[in-house]
Amino acid sequence: MATYAVGDIQGCFHSFQSLLKRIQFNPASDQLWLVGDLINRGSGSLEVLRWVFEHQSSIVTVLGNHDLHTLVVAEGFVSAHRSDTIQALLDASDADELLSWLRHQPLLHFEHGCLMVHAGLLPQWTAAKAQSLAQEVHQALSDDNYREFLKHMYGNQPVQWDDALTGYDRLRVITNAMTRLRVCTQVGEMEFNFKGELANLPLGFLPWFELEDRASADTTIVFGHWSAIGLRQTNNVYALDTGCLWGGALTAIRLEDKAVFQVPCHVDDAPINMHFTD
Repeated sequence: MATYAVGDIQGCFHSFQSLLKRIQFNPASDQLWLVGDLINRGSGSLEVLRWVFEHQSSIVTVLGNHDLHTLVVAEGFVSAHRSDTIQALLDASDADELLSWLRHQPLLHFEHGCLMVHAGLLPQWTAAKAQSLAQEVHQALSDDNYREFLKHMYGNQPVQWDDALTGYDRLRVITNAMTRLRVCTQVGEMEFNFKGELANLPLGFLPWFELEDRASADTTIVFGHWSAIGLRQTNNVYALDTGCLWGGALTAIRLEDKAVFQVPCHVDDAPINMHFTD
């Protein structure tokens, strides 16, 4: 039995299947941890979501920004971007079942001392605190009035955490940190425009995982979202988005021994709009 954490798939179904063959994944005994952004931008979002739904008993996934974006588009609160590739999913006969399942997935998973999140954690949050906060969003997405949360989810404000936050402001900060965060200040002020490499950080900002006295520093964390930094293994932090969508590789790490497995982007997963990088 093995547990494999897999970087952002983003609808790259053929590459995903190649990776499963590479690791000799056995759904009867192995488990996949998927770091979010299962869908969108690649050509096989419907196929990826159907496969994951079918194998959900051996899957743990967290929500990424593209997953949440798809839910918001499906509810009609925003229009699809011209770089989105989710129309086949939205038009599918089983779309309601698939998207309902997706909506009920968490923002964070913590098990056996290892935490998985799509983007990152703010410096004030311990692993236990982050678990509690993620549960608040999970509850909002699972409630009967989940559409109200999705309607108010988008936005960059507030830019940092405060325990006194309430309502949609509180849920938005939690969601933004866990699905969009790359860099922030020492006090946790987030910046969402930067998507580049570590050599070009905006003044005053650092990668969330390099902040001094980060409260979650004692926890092993796997995450995705930041394809520009590629595979990164720093102390007990593992970045797994290696830009398969943009012609890079799709990466898995076996959590038991931290062995890394990669496959190149499959030719049938080539992106339609190469200049989009989020």
